[in-house]
Amino acid sequence: MLDEQLVFLKLGGSLITDKHTPRAVRRGALARLAAEIAAVRRARPAMKLVLGHGSGSFGHVPAKKYRTRQGVDTPDGWRGFAEVWREAAALNRLVMDALAEAGIPALAFPPSAAVMARRGQVLAWDLRPLRAALAAGLLPVVYGDVVFDEILGGTILSTEDIFAYLAGELSPRRILLAGRDPGVWRDYPACTDLIAEITPQTWPNLLAAVRGSAATDVTGGMAGKVAAMLKLVENLAGLEVWIFGGEVPGNVARALQGDPEGTCLRAGRDAAII
Repeated sequence: MLDEQLVFLKLGGSLITDKHTPRAVRRGALARLAAEIAAVRRARPAMKLVLGHGSGSFGHVPAKKYRTRQGVDTPDGWRGFAEVWREAAALNRLVMDALAEAGIPALAFPPSAAVMARRGQVLAWDLRPLRAALAAGLLPVVYGDVVFDEILGGTILSTEDIFAYLAGELSPRRILLAGRDPGVWRDYPACTDLIAEITPQTWPNLLAAVRGSAATDVTGGMAGKVAAMLKLVENLAGLEVWIFGGEVPGNVARALQGDPEGTCLRAGRDAAII
């Protein structure tokens, strides 16, 4: 049974960084987004929120250089593993600072410190501290990060990977993925035709039209994001995943209050492509 008060929100790497320029954070956007989250938390004190964020122009650049997601088994690869960790942590520090400046009591839960994986899937993660943070009214923050892997040595888990595991354990009612685009385009890169709804049944006909990210992204781009989230909505009855734009002021606040706009992913066998 889904927790009607629990929402997951991801601030995409393209939204909080300039993904075309290494280590370029969009400070104004980050401050605005933190303020929107803070306002909704004040207005809806019963809401429980898990926040995630991408690595954008921080972690993706060294991850691509060292091919960290594919596995780590050499001294040079482990140096890259540590470099990706450092970059992801650096961006997380900036996110945490913005949340603190907005008055939000937030705690970071870096996957690298707590998750053990097997073939790129979460194998073990003690979620008691994260559950305690939620119960105390704090904001747990997770992000795409390196993790140790029993088979691959080391790898990278995207925020979507992290959300997928947490959703199976915590059962949120809604997952909100905020990026720069207003949803999933049917005709990327022309970007004139937005898809309103995607289901596991309609996705095969849409896959060829949905391209990956235009910038460096080692975790699958838009197509990978949609595919991962569709698996989740198939397994959690009633779950909705929204891919939407966070560039327009107020969009994140409206989505958190239950009025998202963008592309909805749901498990509806009779749903049509809109």
